[in-house]
Amino acid sequence: MRVAAAPVNPSDLGAMDGLYPGATRFPFVPGNEGSGTVVAAGSGLFARALLGRRVACAASPPSGGTYAEYLVTRADRCLPLRRDVELEQAATLIVNPLTALGLMEGAKRGGHRAIVNSAAASALGRMVTRLAKREGVDVIAVLRSDEKREMALQEGARYVISSASDDFVSSLREAAQELRATLFLDAVAGEFTGQLLEAAPEGSTVVLYGALSSAALTADPRTILFGDRRVEGFYLPTWLRGKGLLGLARISGRAQRLLGRELSTHVRERVSLEEAPAAVEGYRHAMGSGKVLLVPGA
Repeated sequence: MRVAAAPVNPSDLGAMDGLYPGATRFPFVPGNEGSGTVVAAGSGLFARALLGRRVACAASPPSGGTYAEYLVTRADRCLPLRRDVELEQAATLIVNPLTALGLMEGAKRGGHRAIVNSAAASALGRMVTRLAKREGVDVIAVLRSDEKREMALQEGARYVISSASDDFVSSLREAAQELRATLFLDAVAGEFTGQLLEAAPEGSTVVLYGALSSAALTADPRTILFGDRRVEGFYLPTWLRGKGLLGLARISGRAQRLLGRELSTHVRERVSLEEAPAAVEGYRHAMGSGKVLLVPGA
């Protein structure tokens, strides 16, 4: 595939930091997702059908990542694009939008009336809030500061709570009890997971889908043992493998229809591959201010 664009995601930083044991062998080309045009294909039926098509794709280790001019990946990791979807839009189609759809599918399947959305100012967190509003599910947005409070409220959050406040756990517990929020989406891990469990009503589930803190989970075991609370994991590749080709086509179609609305991504900076090292480090320290997009040849 000739790469048109590739975003910098927190999961890319995790791979570069060696947080996925066995998943990467250094040195390697980073980048989990991107978009472009298929310029060569293998002998498989689906692969041949993609030749010349515009696609969004996920990288296929150890063939290399999307921070490149060209990428070799498996055909079943490519999603053909609708004509009305631009390549730069499509570069962010997989990791965040499909994760947001997967998390909301779990919320609806579990009959949760309200959810707690951690890292709500991130690109993925904002998608979850907007999707929840569309589905009629109340959201308690958790932010690291009050800076993005108005944005979260405008996008559909019922309550916004700062995790930096001294009364964070008690405020979150009160809001969760009022809205009957029993699904807590955790992008942070570490001590934060324990705080969510402490605030969660009985019968709640904490779904861990990220590890921004890079720390091991810590929690008082009594909150789990005596409170009917549980911790589960959500990993996008595992969820997608259970969908099959038809299910994946359906999810891809829905994601593309929502790209300009609930699943839109704010891009703050477009840079060339030569500028990538500095841009990646800049994104590391300001992930909440918009996506960095690598554009080969820019």
